[in-house]
Amino acid sequence: MKWEFAINDFKSYLQIERSLSENTVNSYINDVSKLANFFAKCQKNIHLSSDDLNDFIKEINKEGISARSQSRIISGIKSFYNYLILENYIEFNPASKLESPKIGMKLPDTLSVDEIDKIISAIDLTHPQGQRNKTILEVLYSCGLRVSELINIKISNIKINEEYIRIIGKGNKERLTPVGKKAINDLKVYISKIRSKQKIQKGYDDYLFLNRRGKKLTRVMIFTIIKDLSKKINLNKKISPHTFRHSFATHLIEGGADLRSIQEMLGHESIITTEIYTHLDRDYIRESILRHHPRS
Repeated sequence: MKWEFAINDFKSYLQIERSLSENTVNSYINDVSKLANFFAKCQKNIHLSSDDLNDFIKEINKEGISARSQSRIISGIKSFYNYLILENYIEFNPASKLESPKIGMKLPDTLSVDEIDKIISAIDLTHPQGQRNKTILEVLYSCGLRVSELINIKISNIKINEEYIRIIGKGNKERLTPVGKKAINDLKVYISKIRSKQKIQKGYDDYLFLNRRGKKLTRVMIFTIIKDLSKKINLNKKISPHTFRHSFATHLIEGGADLRSIQEMLGHESIITTEIYTHLDRDYIRESILRHHPRS
């Protein structure tokens, strides 16, 4: 079987049967395509050996990629070959013994409450986009959303009076996310005074956050808004939309919130993913003790 057909079938499987997001599917396909391109040069098809795959891993190691990137590529290759076995395209799985490099747990960067306040306060509210941007950051921080979830919020999924939003997360899984008072107030202002006056392009009537042309905001635009604001206040941290999600979870942990509740809010499938924030909390407690204890 040719690489092209196998990869196209694998892509359909990821999209339809596993209901993965477009970004996740693209990540898998890009990594498997690297494998295909590598072996197409020596005219080898999908029927590879374990040694072949190890040769490929050695080759990408020469490029100096991080252990985390290598682990992701190996995960993609394993998923691809598991699929080929599932569909009986191959009889032997050469990826079954591939081992990912050990990755030390990287604690995510976070913002303090004061830093978040400074970023939001730096927004120029004299322009219509200012109120929109303020609402974006308030919702992002209040709900702990992924950027893909944020840009896909629909008006029909917002329950202002009940103070929650229906979020469509990874794998099209739905969850009800409570919204804080500040975010609710900004939503009311943005929807009634800014968005209502926009000329909205066909097909985007129900999307909450729109650009100047009346179309749905992109991920890149959200990154740009945050990057520009961090520069404006001379923030000495490299931040992204995900930083607000990490900060949301960290501040809840510091405030004594239940881990299961945070897992539900973040839309994590496994509580193990959420547990990284307990490590952050231990660091916070340690720093507080060192700062305030008379014997420290």
